[in-house]
Amino acid sequence: MVKRLWATVKGSFASSVLAANAVTIFSGMIPFALVKLALPFAAVRRVLDRVLMALAQTWVGVNGAWMALVQRMRWDVQGLDGLRRRGWYLVSSNHQSWVDILVLQKVFHRRVPFLKFFLKRQLLFVPVMGLAWWALDFPFMRRRSGSRAKDLATARKACEKFRQVPTSVMNFLEGTRFCPAKQAAQQSPYRHLLKPKVGGLATALGAMGERFDALLDVTIVYPEGVPSFWDLLSGQVGRVVVRVHERVIPAHLLGGDYEGDPVFRARMQGWVQAMWAEKDARIEAILQQGDPAQA
Repeated sequence: MVKRLWATVKGSFASSVLAANAVTIFSGMIPFALVKLALPFAAVRRVLDRVLMALAQTWVGVNGAWMALVQRMRWDVQGLDGLRRRGWYLVSSNHQSWVDILVLQKVFHRRVPFLKFFLKRQLLFVPVMGLAWWALDFPFMRRRSGSRAKDLATARKACEKFRQVPTSVMNFLEGTRFCPAKQAAQQSPYRHLLKPKVGGLATALGAMGERFDALLDVTIVYPEGVPSFWDLLSGQVGRVVVRVHERVIPAHLLGGDYEGDPVFRARMQGWVQAMWAEKDARIEAILQQGDPAQA
């Protein structure tokens, strides 16, 4: 009973800090976003982008602080050596919980450029946050009927500004959070993963693939069970294992027509499926290993 009450207290505290952090930072971005909207000149954008990115990094830093305050998560992270804050990265990870997003932000905080996600265009109209996401140059994708060529053109236009500013573009290949029911419905051949959706990755590579320095292949494992977001807020997350593998993007996967060229599509799918099989085996090995700190 006492433990549950204490968890509720910590969860309420963390929720308040999370909300206050988001409202303060994103509201603080609005004046700079409006100036950026009104004065779309390169010199002005460069100054404003530095301010906006500093605010975004502050938001991530504060989230990391309350996460550390409410619990003693045991972090087991490998593969961050050699990453550059001034690099261009395509980041891909397995996806199990909303906690994954804060884990990724904390792990990569000030090690690579601020993570940016492809968002549905409808999110542009979310009060306050939509304008903040626009100001941070998150690419908004309009779902179109018809060929992927139109989507690719939209992605290329959205990513044009990334060619000048170091950027990390985040993509969850599974498209949704893993759970056994979804795994069974898909008849996934993997023990710990859903089938990867290669089209989104192909679109990102088609839009700016030659600009990326590498693909950061991220594996997140929660050996004590996949946590809910409330578990994170209330200090009930134990060990978190993160493995980052920096992969060279094969030259033959850049600039191809994923939709219209079956040979190119097969090459792209083969590359991703091999990476996914390796990730699945890595997750199994981590789960079988247990916690070395408890040995």
